[in-house]
Amino acid sequence: MKKFMTLVALFSLGVASAAWAETREEVRTRLDNAATVLHEIMAAPDKAIPKDVLDHAKCVAVVPHMIKGGFVVGAENGRGVATCRTANGWSAPALFAITGGNWGLQIGVEGVDLVMIFQGEKGMERLLSAKFQLGGDASAAAGPVGRHASANTDWKLDTEILTYSRAKGAFAGLTLTGADIRRDDGSMDAFYGPGVSTKSVLRGEVAVPDGAHRFIDAVRDAKVQAHAAN
Repeated sequence: MKKFMTLVALFSLGVASAAWAETREEVRTRLDNAATVLHEIMAAPDKAIPKDVLDHAKCVAVVPHMIKGGFVVGAENGRGVATCRTANGWSAPALFAITGGNWGLQIGVEGVDLVMIFQGEKGMERLLSAKFQLGGDASAAAGPVGRHASANTDWKLDTEILTYSRAKGAFAGLTLTGADIRRDDGSMDAFYGPGVSTKSVLRGEVAVPDGAHRFIDAVRDAKVQAHAAN
């Protein structure tokens, strides 16, 4: 019972934090952590995101250290950053929160890194919307990993979002359904000032601000690393 109450307390804290606006400095830390996640994942080419997936990506989103776990009822909670491909390179990052749940017999709380690759215009439009649900509004599937995994073309067929996770050093495709993704309003205001929309940011209408360049560089470098490994 004591362990169960600890789990409940941790998830209550996590869900509450999704509604709490970060400071500008905290947003910069989120961006730096997301950059580190991408660099570390791509440093192991045999287990990294394949180059064909990155070539095909319209948008890339990272949730560093998402809390995932539960007791009978599983849940996810985290805050992430996303950038989309534009005519002038990768856009400034938009900030979002992810919350949700799935039924299943599972016990424990675990921090995982989540990476989402948005494919095609349809996938990109999902990210531009104010809120959507993985597996509900948008089709999502576990993404292939490794330099040879892209030979399987099933991931290209009608899947809007490819999902990956890393926990305890292991990186693999992740099936994540029922999770809601929405704009992180308070943190967006803290980082960009009031009145800046997610659409304007991801469409490249807003300059990349100070503190975001390391994440944007990591997204660009991921593609370079993937090609160098082949």
